[in-house]
Amino acid sequence: MNNLVWFRNDLRVQDNNSLFEASKNKENTIGVYCLDPRQFETNKHGFKKTEKFRAKFLLETLRDLKNNLADLNIPLYIFHDIPEKVVPELINKHAITNLFLQKEWTPDEVLINNKVKENINRTEVKWIETYDQFLFHPNDIPYVSFDKIPEVFTEFRKKCEKESKIRPCVSITAMPKENFFVTSNIIPSLEDLGLENFKLHKNAAFPFRGGETNALKRIEHYFFETENLSVYKKTRNGLIGESYSSKLSAWLANGSISARTIYWEVQNYEREICKNEDTYWLIFELIWRDYFKYISLKHGDKIFKLNGILNKEYEWKLNDKAFRQWTNGNTREPFVNANMIELQKTGFMSNRGRQNVASYWAKEWEQDWRIAAKYFESMLIDYDVHSNYGNWMYNAGVGNDPRDRKFNIKRQAEMYDAKGEYQDLWNKK
Repeated sequence: MNNLVWFRNDLRVQDNNSLFEASKNKENTIGVYCLDPRQFETNKHGFKKTEKFRAKFLLETLRDLKNNLADLNIPLYIFHDIPEKVVPELINKHAITNLFLQKEWTPDEVLINNKVKENINRTEVKWIETYDQFLFHPNDIPYVSFDKIPEVFTEFRKKCEKESKIRPCVSITAMPKENFFVTSNIIPSLEDLGLENFKLHKNAAFPFRGGETNALKRIEHYFFETENLSVYKKTRNGLIGESYSSKLSAWLANGSISARTIYWEVQNYEREICKNEDTYWLIFELIWRDYFKYISLKHGDKIFKLNGILNKEYEWKLNDKAFRQWTNGNTREPFVNANMIELQKTGFMSNRGRQNVASYWAKEWEQDWRIAAKYFESMLIDYDVHSNYGNWMYNAGVGNDPRDRKFNIKRQAEMYDAKGEYQDLWNKK
């Protein structure tokens, strides 16, 4: 048998179930990743679907994945082309009998899956999908079906914490050296993707490189070297520098590291160093991430609709001038401006900042939240479709916020940037 692992947002070697299943019997195994040109096109609003920050992080991740797979004698083909062309060609060329991939359910990914299926002989190729981006596996949650997922996070969290267990991580050993060999396969550059090369901004709060190796280094540093995890809840609303939060979100988003790996490392930390409310809070945030994925599974395409999962109607506006002011940091709120300029210059923004700029756009200006969500998709290094749209719905009042709150931006600035240091850092022209 010949196996193909189609990598998407599961760009890791450790705790990767598709890779684990493919390599279990020591059969011939190869991997593929497609840098789909459609992901880098300019949309009708005038910005690209994926901008340079996340693209650079992705290319670094692919380089690392290629090296880590090579250590296991598994070659990785990387193509700047569409999957429905690449995957069938690889299947034919290498007489693939099993295709392994992470289970996806959002419209773009499902459409591509269907196009690939149309172009391969399904009777000769076994299609093996695995849910592999969760902390709590879908088969282990205490709900008989996704439509039973509660609309309030706290109810979901408490029930899962009480009745579900986190699965152990899986690992693979090296394949035989006679496994397939790739003669040459060059990873494209940013310029190849139609993006400009750039230097890291000196004030970037996310100065890290992509890839599983760097994700594991970050855990080692943030957990065990500095013991910053012991104060995570106290510092997580910070705004400046790399240490105020774990910064694991970007590696989680493209699957360089699994939520399970982080969970078990927290357990190790609690045994060896300290167990307190702060260490638990990182797991709490991982459960939030899971929750938005389950909300997406439950509600499907509604997470992308203007009225959200609540079918709640507001008088939304869409003003091009307002959008330019918001994205360029030219509003009447210095705190909003600083956050938006940080995003524009670095591809990153704190959790506290994201909530405030979203509330300002959707609640103060009452502008269509979906264009802002697309802008975040374009700019954020750590973009994750479920968390992004889940949070935007939440802040726009059409999602899972039972209180439909609106932020007092000036009060928030006073609480989290009392001396104005963050605003001074980014509002200097």
